[in-house]
Amino acid sequence: MIRPHFEKMGGLVPVVVQDWQSGEVLMLAFMNAASWEATLRTGVATYWSRSRRELWIKGRTSGRIQRVREIFLDCDEDAVLLRVEQVGDAACHTGRRSCFHKQLAGGEIRIVGEPLFDPREVYGT
Repeated sequence: MIRPHFEKMGGLVPVVVQDWQSGEVLMLAFMNAASWEATLRTGVATYWSRSRRELWIKGRTSGRIQRVREIFLDCDEDAVLLRVEQVGDAACHTGRRSCFHKQLAGGEIRIVGEPLFDPREVYGT
């Protein structure tokens, strides 16, 4: 079976996460071999949390899971594209639909879109 070249990338490969219907880029994450296998086994996007240094099942806390619809590897097999069904309204821990909500325009950062949920209510922070 084809799998990413984790060893070539120091154990982690970048994962672009895209809405499977609209094509909207929702987030960027990382996978190691264990999170890759968990994703394939469960059909739910599972990543490696670099900050917590543990497997991270997207949506385990918030309920906003990502059901994997399609998986692509790039030509060098060192990056992954997941096309997912985003269950719930937001992929970002800030409550926004996409983690890419900071737009550089005219030398200024502009926040695009309103939060769809209050992260303090979900994560208690």
